[in-house]
Amino acid sequence: MTHYLLGFTNPFTGDGPFADYKWAALFKEQGIFWKAFGYTVQISLGALFLAVVLGVVFGVMASSTHRGWRGFSRSYVNFFQNTPLLIQIFFVYFGLPLFGVTLSVTTIGIVCVGLYHGAYVSEVIRTGIAAVPKGQTEAALSQGLTRLETMKEIVLPQAWRIFLPPFTNQVVSLIKNTSLIALVTGPDIMFMANSWSGYNLYYGPAFVFAGALYFILCFPLAKLASYLETRSKSAY
Repeated sequence: MTHYLLGFTNPFTGDGPFADYKWAALFKEQGIFWKAFGYTVQISLGALFLAVVLGVVFGVMASSTHRGWRGFSRSYVNFFQNTPLLIQIFFVYFGLPLFGVTLSVTTIGIVCVGLYHGAYVSEVIRTGIAAVPKGQTEAALSQGLTRLETMKEIVLPQAWRIFLPPFTNQVVSLIKNTSLIALVTGPDIMFMANSWSGYNLYYGPAFVFAGALYFILCFPLAKLASYLETRSKSAY
């Protein structure tokens, strides 16, 4: 009685935010959340592929002896690392149609998240390449290999062990950042949680379940990154 008078109520009973009937409604309609889960995986895989391609290209360019390539790579990295991803998404979603270019929400998600994280992956790869002793490159060049062959056959096979742990952390960040697509009506986990709870006001279960779905995606990768980092330190 005292708790009731002071305003303290049990959130799991009555009409609390986590009342049983709200959870029952969520589990009855959980199929739409799993569909959104699949969409989030789709966006994440597409964006990850783009980020890896851009990361390798610009990471290698940043390690080049050519000043122009290094400058171009630095411009790309500086732009995307120093502007919010949300603004980039809004620009593509609202701005490009003004110039007659209209993209689907899925394409916008893949392109924007991929471009953004490509800059971070580029820095991860550049750091890994820089950690390989320069003597390895000099020895390969002295044997007649071109710089491209040296990078492909000598440097990158050694560098990947170094940049793999931070790269895995970038994958985790990429998955979490796909939630911003909800703001432009992308039917991902966050959008579905907000949409489903918007008409029945069952916000508690909706966002707890959404958090659990993100946890299912991210936690194994975070543990993998920790394991790889430990193994990398032991190896070197």
